[in-house]
Amino acid sequence: MTESTGQGLNRREFLSRAACVAAGAAGVGMLGPRAAWGEKATWKMHLAASSIDFTKLPIEQACERIAALGFEAIDIWSPHAGCPHLDDVQTRLGPQGLKDLLAKNKLKLYAFSVYAGGYPKYADLLGQAGGGVAVHGSAGKCDPKELTAKTKAFIEGLKRELELAEKYNSYIAIENHGGGLLNSLDSFKAFVDNNTNPRLGLAMAPLHLQAAKAPVEEVIAIAGKQLFFFYAWQNGGGLAQLPGHGPTDFTPWLAVLAKIDYKGYVNPFMHGEPAPDEMSKALEKSRDYLKGCYEKAVGAT
Repeated sequence: MTESTGQGLNRREFLSRAACVAAGAAGVGMLGPRAAWGEKATWKMHLAASSIDFTKLPIEQACERIAALGFEAIDIWSPHAGCPHLDDVQTRLGPQGLKDLLAKNKLKLYAFSVYAGGYPKYADLLGQAGGGVAVHGSAGKCDPKELTAKTKAFIEGLKRELELAEKYNSYIAIENHGGGLLNSLDSFKAFVDNNTNPRLGLAMAPLHLQAAKAPVEEVIAIAGKQLFFFYAWQNGGGLAQLPGHGPTDFTPWLAVLAKIDYKGYVNPFMHGEPAPDEMSKALEKSRDYLKGCYEKAVGAT
């Protein structure tokens, strides 16, 4: 039986391609998307959006907005910054209610962001709703000399979560963050080198990498098949965090996602979201911008 994330990341593929990723970021960077994974394997970009973009709306209306904008999938947030959606789903809708809501809006379940509450609290709900990615942070910053040891200890500490992920057909994605264990080129290398569990991977937040002056394209290439979640998110204020609003050219980032054959969704993101109508307009611009970048990155027509 194939085990997969929302876009088909499976255990066998993870293991079989691990050697290709380990061959080095430089090697993959020299290949075009077709050359990297075969002439017929042109990468397709899939777009998702986070429910926290519409935190002032009930989950039903957030889903309607995200679907109306043409996004394929949703990332549902637990109570970070007061977002009510995941707890409301858990207490009021339940797994079948969530499945019905998503089916009504023709949305796929991509992820639960569980920065508040933690994955174990929502593991059963995620599994019964069909499985997906659970995103949360790493640990506190450490001395670079202790990076390997701290990374090994952190991964070992995820044993219970990974057992739950196995039970509930889900995946754990660890996000990089300013001041965190995972927030540099070397920290991503240490994670990839020490992670052997196909249910454990990375959620990449370029905003934090840019703030730390880490090269985003190189980090994407290092993450390789262990990249489960990608925030299309740049270092800026307000709407300038979103693709197409701030100064960053996302085309090189998408080109590397193509080269590693990224299986997850591209998720335009910001914190401090404006009122719903303004947010919808902003995401519409980001959606169109990302599609334009995708066409340039992979030569799509």
